[in-house]
Amino acid sequence: MADVLTPEQRSFNMSRIKGAHTKPELLIRKALYTRGFRYRLHLRNLPGRPDIVLGRRRVAIFVHGCFWHGHNCRLFKLPATRTAFWTTKIDANIRRDKAALDSLRRSGWRVLVVWECALRGTTAPNATGTFKRVVKFVEGNRKLLELRGR
Repeated sequence: MADVLTPEQRSFNMSRIKGAHTKPELLIRKALYTRGFRYRLHLRNLPGRPDIVLGRRRVAIFVHGCFWHGHNCRLFKLPATRTAFWTTKIDANIRRDKAALDSLRRSGWRVLVVWECALRGTTAPNATGTFKRVVKFVEGNRKLLELRGR
C-alpha cells in the first residue's frame, strides 16, 4: 500500500515523535515521586541512558515503547512499507537495549524495564497494580524485572 503522505509530511510527522518524557514515562515518574522517591532523568553517563535513575538504590528504569523496541505484543506491528529499513532499525534497537542492560547489570545496577503495553491498552493490568510492582522492585533487592501487558 502506498503512503498517503508526501515524504515531507511523513518526515514532519516522524520528527514529532518523542524519545523522552513520553506519557508512559511520565506516569511512572509521577507514581515514584508521589511515593517519596527522588530520581534523575536520562543520565548520559550510564549505558543505554536509562529513563529514570534512582542512584542511591542503584536502580535504572527503562520505559520502552513497544513499537520502537520491538516488543512481541499487540502494540507492535511492522510497517508494510520499507519493511527492510524498519526491520534493520528495530533489530538494532533491540541489540542496543540488550547490550545496555547487560552492561548495567555487570556494573551492579538493578534494572527494571516497563513496556508501554503494561500501561496502556486493553491487555494492560490496571495501572495501580503496575505502579505497585514498580515500587516493590525499587524497594526490594531483585536484580531484573520486565513489566509487560498480558
